[in-house]
Amino acid sequence: MKLVLMSCCAPCSAGAIKELADGRIPGVDDFIVLFFNPNIFPAAEYDKRLAEQIRYCEKLGVKYAIGEYDHAAWRDAVRGMEDAPERGARCSACFKFRFEYARQWAAEHGYDAVSSVFGVSRHKDQHQVDRAGYDVLSDEYIPIKWDEQLRCEINRASDFYRQKYCGCEFSMRRDADKVQNPAKIIPVR
Repeated sequence: MKLVLMSCCAPCSAGAIKELADGRIPGVDDFIVLFFNPNIFPAAEYDKRLAEQIRYCEKLGVKYAIGEYDHAAWRDAVRGMEDAPERGARCSACFKFRFEYARQWAAEHGYDAVSSVFGVSRHKDQHQVDRAGYDVLSDEYIPIKWDEQLRCEINRASDFYRQKYCGCEFSMRRDADKVQNPAKIIPVR
């Protein structure tokens, strides 16, 4: 199987990438890390996460691809769900939007399966991610239970940039983990 691993950031994907690079996932003959995260806001945050992802992939000699950062298209995909809670309808729409991109990207580049680390974050729900993956990709979606201990070990030993929120402007946290008012945020890119 040729697998596309969708990654949101290096801290979440480190263990999965290492497992794949070491050949620890049965049936995967080839893989590439796909960084497609137009949900991340602001653009400076996106750039930090992308730089860390590239740095880690290059450290391990792993192939990676970068999807277009089109925050406006992502905003259109979640329009009307701005006030939805974390792990709610907006997150499902976000996952589906990104999985649709991965489905098209995989088909165009000769990959036959897609997996992700979107559910690794403590801010997300793996079951919700898997439902979105199956809805968009059907049999092409491969839910893999990644080695959490390995991910934690890599993270403890790394100097990864670590963010304090999932990525979008609606998931940003201020002070005591309160959600920032999205009406006051104007995209910079």
